[in-house]
Amino acid sequence: MPEGHTLHRLARLHQRRYAGKPVEVSSPQGKFTDASTVDGRVLVRAEAYGKHLFHRYDAGTVHIHLGLYGTFTEGTLPAPAPVGQVRMRLIGSTQWTDLRGPNRCELLNPDQVDAIKARLGADPLRRDAKPDQAFERISSSRTSLAALLMDQAVVAGVGNVYRAELLFRHGVAPMLPGKSLDSVLWKEMWADLVTLMRYGVRTGRIDTVADEHLPEVTGRAPRQDRHGGEVYVYRRTGQPCLVCGTPIAHQVLAGRNLYWCPACQPG
Repeated sequence: MPEGHTLHRLARLHQRRYAGKPVEVSSPQGKFTDASTVDGRVLVRAEAYGKHLFHRYDAGTVHIHLGLYGTFTEGTLPAPAPVGQVRMRLIGSTQWTDLRGPNRCELLNPDQVDAIKARLGADPLRRDAKPDQAFERISSSRTSLAALLMDQAVVAGVGNVYRAELLFRHGVAPMLPGKSLDSVLWKEMWADLVTLMRYGVRTGRIDTVADEHLPEVTGRAPRQDRHGGEVYVYRRTGQPCLVCGTPIAHQVLAGRNLYWCPACQPG
């Protein structure tokens, strides 16, 4: 599932390409039945909150959640005939964009949009984020920090990669209860998360490795993974830690894969 930086990157792209002008909106697949309501309307704003993308028109807001399989494809006009199950097609003055396989693609009114945002936690990529509220929820919970960081009601936009890498970068054991996390350490982790995710928005990839641990410095082979980016622990089960050499550990927590270094993140 795409992490928050991907949705913010898409929001910026759609804002640049389509906002402020009328947009043709259709549903070649036919499942987005409200496409006609916003077809031909001006896209007022595209924005992201956590893993949710919102296209706001004066007639309502299109809410998109990509889920596990949702993808966008795009190109320059003229747009080709739709191929496959295209849930929503946008056509602007020079560009076209197709949406396939999302978990959600629906037209919402302002109250429904507000309800979605209200149940989400602090988004590190939003200027209105309130990290202190996130810490209140974390510090009052006996749940593991690894699970809390993946709870979108606590921190919105963090997924498996950022979760694992953030904990490693701060030497925090994944199973540490939230109530045991120090407030000073949380502020450091939050600031680091903001920096990492902003970098992800700019580059379109997740890189968490310090300069001294990069392949060109250490002589190791670059990471080969469809997710891209240089990371410390994510999907490196059994491989040596880039800092201490200890084999990276793995377990399934709440249905998701968890990775950590037992030596650098002692529990």
